[in-house]
Amino acid sequence: MKKNFILMLLILGISISQSFAQTGQVFPELPGETLEQKELILPAGCAGKLTLIGMAYSKKSEDVLKTWYTPLYDKFVLKRGMFDSQYDLNLFFIPMYTGMKKAVYEATLKDLRESNRKDLFPYILFYKGSLDPYEDILKLDDPAMPYFYLLDEQGTIIHSTKGLYTEKKMEILEEILDSQAE
Repeated sequence: MKKNFILMLLILGISISQSFAQTGQVFPELPGETLEQKELILPAGCAGKLTLIGMAYSKKSEDVLKTWYTPLYDKFVLKRGMFDSQYDLNLFFIPMYTGMKKAVYEATLKDLRESNRKDLFPYILFYKGSLDPYEDILKLDDPAMPYFYLLDEQGTIIHSTKGLYTEKKMEILEEILDSQAE
């Protein structure tokens, strides 16, 4: 009996840590700029389509965010002839320039526009501003981790996770996307 109770607490703790943002809550308005110099405001700019957003607000979390770039791009964007992705969704990686980081915003954009990963340009959305409007609503409590939010067609959060990319997190994301298609 005691072992079952401890096991139940562990399972509950794991599921809480994997879904930290308020599911069912509308994603807060977030203005940004792509490397293609296009202005976009989320979630309104993505209405009518599922949207996956990855956010990072520190150098350490940006490095962790990068672990997701290739797997998400390959799964949801890459066109492979007759093997195109079966998923139709918007994808955005958002480095957030807040506080002291705002001073290097323009220089960083310039450097990245000269990078070799031009295939990622439409999927990287830069935010410059305050972190305050997002911290409480999105539960951004660990600056070392990137945060991910899957939004429905109306901009409501239907799934959230954080941290390093793992196959398990991708499987969960695919299961949710598959259930949305049914």
